[in-house]
Amino acid sequence: MGTFVSASKYRNYLLFLNISFLLAFFGFLILQFYSQQFVLLNTNHTFLRTHKLGCQGLHGLDHYQDKCFYLKSKSPCVHQGYIDYLQLFYCNFGTFPLLGFALLFLWLLVLFYILGNTASEYFCSSLESISSLFKLSPTIAGVTLLSLGNGAPDVFASIVSFAGGGATEVGVSTIVGGASFVSCVVVGVMSIAIRRRSIQVSKSDFVRDIFFLLLAILCLAVILLEKDISVWDSVTFSSIYIAYVVVVYVLHRHSNNSSPESDLTVPILEGVEKGEINTLEEGFVEDCYGTELKKRCCCLRSSPFCVVLVSILEMPLYLPRRLTIPVIFEERWSKGYAVVSVTLAPLLLSTLVNYQIGKGAFSVSQLVIYGVGLLLGLVFGILAFVTTESSCPPRKCLFPWLAAGFLMSVAWSYITAQELVGLLVSLAYIFGINPSILGFTVLAWGNSIGDLVTNLTMALNGGPEGAKIAFSGCYAGPIFNTLFGLGMSLIGYCWSNYPSSIVISKDPYLLQTLGFLAAGLIWALMVLPRRDMRIDGVFGGGLLVIYSVCISLRVFQAFGDAQQDGISSS
Repeated sequence: MGTFVSASKYRNYLLFLNISFLLAFFGFLILQFYSQQFVLLNTNHTFLRTHKLGCQGLHGLDHYQDKCFYLKSKSPCVHQGYIDYLQLFYCNFGTFPLLGFALLFLWLLVLFYILGNTASEYFCSSLESISSLFKLSPTIAGVTLLSLGNGAPDVFASIVSFAGGGATEVGVSTIVGGASFVSCVVVGVMSIAIRRRSIQVSKSDFVRDIFFLLLAILCLAVILLEKDISVWDSVTFSSIYIAYVVVVYVLHRHSNNSSPESDLTVPILEGVEKGEINTLEEGFVEDCYGTELKKRCCCLRSSPFCVVLVSILEMPLYLPRRLTIPVIFEERWSKGYAVVSVTLAPLLLSTLVNYQIGKGAFSVSQLVIYGVGLLLGLVFGILAFVTTESSCPPRKCLFPWLAAGFLMSVAWSYITAQELVGLLVSLAYIFGINPSILGFTVLAWGNSIGDLVTNLTMALNGGPEGAKIAFSGCYAGPIFNTLFGLGMSLIGYCWSNYPSSIVISKDPYLLQTLGFLAAGLIWALMVLPRRDMRIDGVFGGGLLVIYSVCISLRVFQAFGDAQQDGISSS
């Protein structure tokens, strides 16, 4: 019954997000065509003074008409994303700011859903299939592909922040905020929830993960303190994760040799991940079908139009990805979707490439790229139509299909992360606060809320082994995001400016945040060994207190700085 209710709530949530998407889309569209265009006939001294300050001078203007003209007279203030939210807000919602905030908030929810759902439904599925295809050991797959799947939203948000330049503090703050939320809030809530079960975790694994996470924080603090960051600094920082993978693998082999029934052996992982989780998923799917059948029956009794309406409302967020991401899983196989997806995928990639290489007038090179995308799409579509069957997915030559699914899920995650970071940076300009605080809070919370739900569910329903795996994942994930995700972002950013060094936008409170993150890890390192490595309420409560103090201080400092900036600009 509980699963039935959760399935029903999930379906209602999905409908709400799709309706939010439609409302935001049509609201933006209507106001784009029918909004009043403002032209300033006079230019006052305030405008001239603020125009010299760059985008920060936007806060020195009081009227939305001035801000609209100011934004139209210069290059975009936010380089991430495909929509200029600042111009959209001030030029189209100037007379209706509450409506603008409402639509932007709904669009923010939609973007969070698309990013998380793409990672879970497409990205992780491709990684799992690639792991099975290459027969990777569960340990290596867990610290590499599984961590990549779980941390995909944070990783893509960080890469996008650095790729656009000018929002690097958002990328760093998102990674640090996600690590703080997972290692403090997720671990704290989970510890309090299972405090009466007296779950005992592995001391060696715990100390290993805490050591590498503290090492990552220390290295990140050194990078932030340096004035110039080179490619070799970034490579050295990211290579620490290779050392972590090697240590995990060596300890795993030693554990298997000394104790065949070790907690890290394959049968336990397969039992928890494949057995219990798949059982829950199958039950959830069955209940979803039952829920859908009941709803359809109720709708048919009232009006046949209801079934069509519900199906149409569920399409906006599902259909674009389904038509461009190849899927060859047994339960989701459709030859029609497969042929269309491999045909449209090259066209979508060519569109992204053209947008990145030139945002101005249409050129011959862009036409060539579209032609190549169209040609590849037609060839792939014909091959897929000829070599596949309607009854079952392909059994041979799986790697091209899996690689295509992986590539397109990465493309969709990158598109969504670009839009999400662009929206958050725009909101920071609108509210007059540092974008890093939104990266540390809103973006980190949105990307990590799935970890809270997943790990808490596994800890409560997966037995002692499920709780241990969930607990270990709360530290392995931040290690991956910090060393690999942020490391790859730094390498790409430094390489694009090579041989010159790069300077990360300074956030005066980021080192303070790293200090609180280290304090939470030191608290865990001091408390757990004293309690015989048993997770309890004291341990979890202390982590929640540390995070509460950290987040309260950051928010207070952010709004205090915003008030000072407002006073100085007025």
